Amino acid sequence: MTDRPPHVVIIGAGTGGLCLAHGLRRAGIEVSVHERYRTRGEGLLGYRVGIGPTGSRALRECLPPELFDVFLATCARSPRYFNVLTQRMGRTASFTLRPDSDPVNTERSVARMTLRQVLLTGMEDVVRFDQEFTHYSQRDDGTVTAHFADGSTSTGDLLVAADGTGSAVRRQYLPHAVTRDAGTINIATRIPLTPHTRELLPERVERGISLIFGTGGVMGVLHVMEFPWDRDGTLKPDVDPARAALLDSWPGRAHDPTRDNINLIVWSTARRFPADVMRLRGEELIQLALRLTRTWHPHLRELLSRADPGSALPIRVATSEPVPPWKSSTVTLLGDAIHTMTPGRGVGANTALRDAALLQRQLRLAVAGEKTLVQAVADYEAAMLPYGFARVADSLNRSGTNGDDRMYKPVVGRLALLGARGYFGVTSRVPRLARRFVDDFYTYRGEED
Repeated sequence: MTDRPPHVVIIGAGTGGLCLAHGLRRAGIEVSVHERYRTRGEGLLGYRVGIGPTGSRALRECLPPELFDVFLATCARSPRYFNVLTQRMGRTASFTLRPDSDPVNTERSVARMTLRQVLLTGMEDVVRFDQEFTHYSQRDDGTVTAHFADGSTSTGDLLVAADGTGSAVRRQYLPHAVTRDAGTINIATRIPLTPHTRELLPERVERGISLIFGTGGVMGVLHVMEFPWDRDGTLKPDVDPARAALLDSWPGRAHDPTRDNINLIVWSTARRFPADVMRLRGEELIQLALRLTRTWHPHLRELLSRADPGSALPIRVATSEPVPPWKSSTVTLLGDAIHTMTPGRGVGANTALRDAALLQRQLRLAVAGEKTLVQAVADYEAAMLPYGFARVADSLNRSGTNGDDRMYKPVVGRLALLGARGYFGVTSRVPRLARRFVDDFYTYRGEED
């Protein structure tokens, strides 16, 4: 590498890629980001992501301070409780979560679209949309060139794959690194939050995150998302003046259609779904969710019936197979491009942010002359692979995200369901166990492994 700062080419304008771009730009490292979708509003699956301490630390490290403040200001109301419910809305357990007064050590409820608009702020000159990556070529001079479907190219000193589960970079660079079907399917829906839909929810459910253990192996997650702006995009009158000033000056609001809503996700083993489920959309998908939840409480079913048809999405859950370390080079990967994990509790997004912070830290050391660029990449990968695949294993073993989970079995599933409910019930009623559970709620995505 020459004495000039390196140029980093990032494939994918997702959460991890954009966080990395901010961190590199702050370090004086030239960066370009290439996104296959045509606009800043396309390509998002799912609606809510929980950003825990790991993700918040990474964002605070990589973003300009004023933009991190915007991130905090755009978050939805933080959950006050973590609830475990039966399908009839009986409360098995309820844990009081930490207040959101700390900028980092709490659970932030974030809309994926809103977070994207925050991360695109100030990066408009380096993010290039409608550029579908096809392949790369590494040159004798140490540079690497990304090639795109429109015939254009981008050359830099390092190529970073941040292009998600179906990463085209990974297919070329690590063809033996594969993902597999986890065996479960989610139906994600979004219901407008109105006075009527709010009244359908008990107070602790309305103010928390609720995990629903349904009989027959049908699970659910419900979360209410309330933002500082109303359905017209106007700031609500009770917004703190300092927060309002930040939001008034933030240009991303003009690109964000997110409004108050209820996220309700229904999932089960793939065996419970029709073969063509991934082709279903809109009302057909909502009707399928209603058929799966016939025995659920009428209020939950009414919420599903009021879901925005355009919001309903089927998601086939995938997970990465662990891969052994490889010889580092001028190509590397972060986030789902290397360690795809199941979606529960936002672990994938938080780990991608952790990757971004670690990689930009290593590249700063290379710029400072403390190590070569390839050594910086090697040191990043040596740390990232163990914690990344540990998170893959953790996520696959939690809350029925694995299609082979016992709760989906015809007979033992009933016992597994009773056992899970019993665990949560006892844990919530014993103060020492409840405190440990709440601590784990935040440290599950923590920095230490």
